[in-house]
Amino acid sequence: MNGLQLLLLWTAFLVGVTVESLYTLDYTYVVILLIAAAVAGLAWRLKSDLWLLVISFCCLLLAVGVLRTQQFESQFLDSPLEENVGQTVAIVGTVVTEPDERVNFTQLFVQTEADRVLVRADRFAAVAYGDVVQISGSLAKPEPFATDIGRTFDYPKYLEVRRVQYIMSFADITVIDSGQGNLLLKYLYQVKQWYVETLEATISNPQVNLGVGLLLGVKQALGDELEIAFRQTGIIHIVVLSGYNVMLVVGFFWWFSSWMLPLRGRIVFGLVGITLFALVVGLSATVVRASIMAAILLLGKLLGRKYDVLRALLFAALIMVLINPYILLYDIGFQLSFMATLGLVLVLPQFESTLATHSTQLKFRDLFFATVVTQIFVLPLLMYHIGEVSLVSVLVNMLVLPMVPVAMLLTFITGLVGAVSIPLGSLVGLLAYLPLQYILVVAELFAAFPFAVVTIPDISVWAVLGMYILLGGAYTIWRRSRQVDVIKPESNIPGLTDWQVVDEAEIQTGEESNDSSPDVTPVFFR
Repeated sequence: MNGLQLLLLWTAFLVGVTVESLYTLDYTYVVILLIAAAVAGLAWRLKSDLWLLVISFCCLLLAVGVLRTQQFESQFLDSPLEENVGQTVAIVGTVVTEPDERVNFTQLFVQTEADRVLVRADRFAAVAYGDVVQISGSLAKPEPFATDIGRTFDYPKYLEVRRVQYIMSFADITVIDSGQGNLLLKYLYQVKQWYVETLEATISNPQVNLGVGLLLGVKQALGDELEIAFRQTGIIHIVVLSGYNVMLVVGFFWWFSSWMLPLRGRIVFGLVGITLFALVVGLSATVVRASIMAAILLLGKLLGRKYDVLRALLFAALIMVLINPYILLYDIGFQLSFMATLGLVLVLPQFESTLATHSTQLKFRDLFFATVVTQIFVLPLLMYHIGEVSLVSVLVNMLVLPMVPVAMLLTFITGLVGAVSIPLGSLVGLLAYLPLQYILVVAELFAAFPFAVVTIPDISVWAVLGMYILLGGAYTIWRRSRQVDVIKPESNIPGLTDWQVVDEAEIQTGEESNDSSPDVTPVFFR
């Protein structure tokens, strides 16, 4: 199948997920789709017309999208807790994620036999991942609420993405047992906590909070005022671990292993590193998307296959929606990450390649256009979901992004040195302080401008679709005006024939070369 046909199959599955997410379909429609798939398949057998096979698979994938979404939704039906809503209850469950410590409370996801409950407890509750706890409090169901600028936030759907439909605030918690979680996650979280404590002992506040956010995506450490400043200047993505941060981390894994491991060893080291890092920082949509694309790249190098970044992006999105159908419509992080990456893939495919290889060819102009492109591609979503648009985001990103890898590297080194000696770590922490303070100063300075952010009136979903249709038309006209052929001979959709991973055997004397000089690092996308 060519590129257009594969795109139609991908779209068919997502349409099935979308329709079922918005409307509850009867199984009759699924049966009709399956019958249509069978009829088109038989017609293909008789006429050998490839498009009949495509129609057959489209009908089948439409049905699969509907059924997968229905299966996901079934976990919210017939809950034994439903009859206790509004009452004070005591339930027993296991803490299934790392406790999320906020300023005034600790947030826990507790898995009971049939449900997952979001629990807000005392800030200093001594609870850890894997603890079996008894929680007592008033059980409630989340409700939509108005944001500071008057937008309605669909809190129930936000939590259902995380498989939660009940909440319990101001709960009393008693730990019954411990060590019931995954042992790997338990040790990873312990190492993470120890590392954060080491950083807190070697770098002053609030710089250390920013460093922890850059490395581990803990944006809560910033505090409300700094978080607002980062949002208003359009750089909040650097502390919630965008693909840019993940790219830098995995690029470091690859560079570090290049000094002592052959190609196959580096690939294994990279895959393991990606997996462990994603688990430590939390499997947010952005991290998962970037990790899947990185894994595809490394596997391509292992198998000697060319890397088509657009297909890798679509494949990553497909896998993520298959695992959790609700992220397609109700996870803004997934939507923003996908559109920002799509913008770079279509308009500036060489940007991330140049950045990831630490090439000196990366110019100020490239960084500027990459920032502008990503801002344009996410703008309709920001207008719809957030209702605020930063007018200084491009400039602030231009000033801040070049300093992010420096701040991450120095913070990382500070933690390592501090693990050996706190005094020595504090000396290195002085170096890390400089780029971290620079980022904070830039964010606070531009956030103070009265025109830094503007509020957008409510817009409809149709307006968002219309803006993306116009954006697609503008992109088509731009490509034609440049007279750049981006269509592969076997593809009918924009491809990347000029961007591929070159097998290392072509640039070294042999696969097992002992040359320890740094080489090409993984390509990642914003």
